[in-house]
Amino acid sequence: MSYVFEPMATVGIPVTQSEDLFPVRRIYCVGRNYAAHAREMGFDPDREPPFFFCKPNDAESIVPVADGKAVDLPYPVQTGNYHHEIELVVAIGKGGKNIAVEDAAKHIFGYAVGLDMTRRDLQMKMREQGRPWEIGKAFDYSAPIGEITPIAQTGELNSGEIHLTVNGKTTQKSNVTHLIWSVAETIANLSTLFELKEGDLIMTGTPEGVGAVVAGDTMVATIDGLKSI
Repeated sequence: MSYVFEPMATVGIPVTQSEDLFPVRRIYCVGRNYAAHAREMGFDPDREPPFFFCKPNDAESIVPVADGKAVDLPYPVQTGNYHHEIELVVAIGKGGKNIAVEDAAKHIFGYAVGLDMTRRDLQMKMREQGRPWEIGKAFDYSAPIGEITPIAQTGELNSGEIHLTVNGKTTQKSNVTHLIWSVAETIANLSTLFELKEGDLIMTGTPEGVGAVVAGDTMVATIDGLKSI
């Protein structure tokens, strides 16, 4: 039996020191997972349980970035306030549901640097109207993701500077230790809502300092121990 049209190809993310690609199944994102960022967005982090949204897993949305390579991101349509958000990305290598916090690391394949690019004006408009965020978060070229470094090479990544520059100027700088919900807690919580599968990516939230970029700007995103983008 054939398909009525060619099915979507699986997007693969480069893996450090490997010829293999990591096949992406879903992209889960955690909202407001750094206290200082929650405050700059007008929320009290002490009262916010973790919440999740998704980005598309297609080739139009994901932008794999090989180590040392620069990529061009088209300025998105229907926005005048296009924001950068650097995030630690967790790649799931073993599925499961109702995963215990102490077992979460067993489900991690590796880590990467990612950008949750955001049409902030559209996101804020949807927020004000009590509507879903997809129009501000889930658009073409909204998820640049760097090489995935296996956990066997990094160990559990519970600390490390997270840093983004725009045109050489630091705009975001924090540490993974400042996550409100740790990587293990995020995996455990998410697995009570969805059965996680191999190939899932979790974007764990962005620190303070988010801001607009315009055509011609150059961003560099780094997390200690991982490949930069």
